[in-house]
Amino acid sequence: MPKKVLFFVCVLQALMAAGQDCPVLTSPVNGAVDVPVDTTISWTEADPSVPGYIISIGTTPGGTDIIDQRSLGRANNYIPPLGLPENTEIFVTITLFFFNQPNITCASESFRTVDVTTAPSCSVLRNPIDGGTNVNTGTNIAWNYAPTATGYRLSIGTTPGGVDLLNDQDLGNTLFYNPPVEFPPSTPIFVRVVPYNENGSAMPCSEESFTTGVVATLPSCATMVSPANGEVNVSLTPILEWTPVVGATGYRVTIGNTPFTAEVVDNGIFPTNSTLVIDFEPNRTFFITIIPFNDAGDAIGCAQESFSTLLGCGPYLDVVTGEITTLNPEINFPDTISFCENSAPFTTSASDTADGFRWFKIDQFGNETLISDTADVTIMETGEYRYEAYNTVAQTGGTIECPTSKIFEVLSSEVATITDINITEGATGLRVEVLASGIGDYEYALDDTNGPYQDSRVFTNITPGSHTVYVRDKNGCGIVQQQIEQDITVEGFPKFFTPNGDGINDYWQFIPPPLAGGNTVSVIHIFDRFGNLLVQLDPISLGWDGNFNGQPLPSSDYWYSARDNLNNEIRGHFALKR
Repeated sequence: MPKKVLFFVCVLQALMAAGQDCPVLTSPVNGAVDVPVDTTISWTEADPSVPGYIISIGTTPGGTDIIDQRSLGRANNYIPPLGLPENTEIFVTITLFFFNQPNITCASESFRTVDVTTAPSCSVLRNPIDGGTNVNTGTNIAWNYAPTATGYRLSIGTTPGGVDLLNDQDLGNTLFYNPPVEFPPSTPIFVRVVPYNENGSAMPCSEESFTTGVVATLPSCATMVSPANGEVNVSLTPILEWTPVVGATGYRVTIGNTPFTAEVVDNGIFPTNSTLVIDFEPNRTFFITIIPFNDAGDAIGCAQESFSTLLGCGPYLDVVTGEITTLNPEINFPDTISFCENSAPFTTSASDTADGFRWFKIDQFGNETLISDTADVTIMETGEYRYEAYNTVAQTGGTIECPTSKIFEVLSSEVATITDINITEGATGLRVEVLASGIGDYEYALDDTNGPYQDSRVFTNITPGSHTVYVRDKNGCGIVQQQIEQDITVEGFPKFFTPNGDGINDYWQFIPPPLAGGNTVSVIHIFDRFGNLLVQLDPISLGWDGNFNGQPLPSSDYWYSARDNLNNEIRGHFALKR
């Protein structure tokens, strides 16, 4: 997926928005004054290709101190749930939301709210409702927003006008109260909510009441697991899952297109903590409430959560075949591609089936630059790129794109340089290790330039004699080769020696074999089995007598490393026997 870069500087915001027309406020219009504090904010609809809107509201340009990044789907209006502060410059920032490219944050527009000069009107209970009976003792108290109110005072008692449970408590600008302890059971509860602002309190506000039921153990609330609260790009046919609640015998589920409706599921009852929902509408925000219940009643005060579905590309559940299908193309593009050093620019092509293609160069900051919108692309340099294939689909509201993308890396390559060939004697033949340098991706063959080639640079069980090794760049930059001369490890280095002073095999030393020709050893090193150097031998010396620092070493295996005049390294082992 493409990397998103957040631009907070207004100049950069304006540059990003230049390719897409930003919506403008229609109510209130930009610059309006004396706007009601309970106004509904609306704006012009953007191009149908824009998946959705995100709204922020604050008291400074780009500010979020009133509403912080609220996702709205394609809805182009919003009502602040607690209203707006009076006589204040209000800044509204609309962000165009995209799934497969960076969001576009539009320039803020503003209006000034009216100077409120009267006290607010009264509110009414939303939970429990006035006159409710058998209300659970663990209930919370919620009420409706009172226009122009900037706070609320709450009184609760067990008698009309009583304040024995809560005495005119100032709760600030909130619409609910969660009592610290449960209400007494089987008792009438009297509640008075008094909204206020700087001009005074709503007067007089009627007292409302409800009656609690007997004490019962209610289940706790559940929270969404999949999709998570606030998640976007949710499948159109998801399995909804929430946390299981101990003691719950079932769950009441309500899902709607707004916080106050239930178009999808209206108080449906589910025995387990998950359910499959078929074919959500694409590109919408859905509001879900999960209420666990048991014989004692419903969980109290469960919060509403929300998620947004993806653009209408799928995956969909095909109700005929029962299979999940998607409108996005399948792509098969490698993680890396290479070109030969000094051969740029070079061209590569998409081999996937799709309606269109795009290629992007990604810089060190994650910013993308479009470099091709065809199936072919010319690469100028190494680095990180993104390949995108898309299908175009006609849907209600216009034609949309369903893209699939892949980030890949472009590397340069070159013909190899063989730096060394290490030859070691093994029990069943020679072990040949080829050391090569270069920036390419190499493979190796022995005795045939046409292969077979292998990724491993080591060949085992090789018969003694002359051989040729080949190193080939996988990107086609070339093949290099090097001859291995007649092996000298088969003869010349004794398998053992017995330094016991009997005059037979008392020294270990290299004896040049007759087939070695001009291939001679220049120096020999002997090591113990821990890799500690014991002695360096001159090939024309008498040899090693099995001693170290004047002390005889025990019977064991020892190792030698020799290098000939062709710079081949020969390694092997021998036994010291006493």
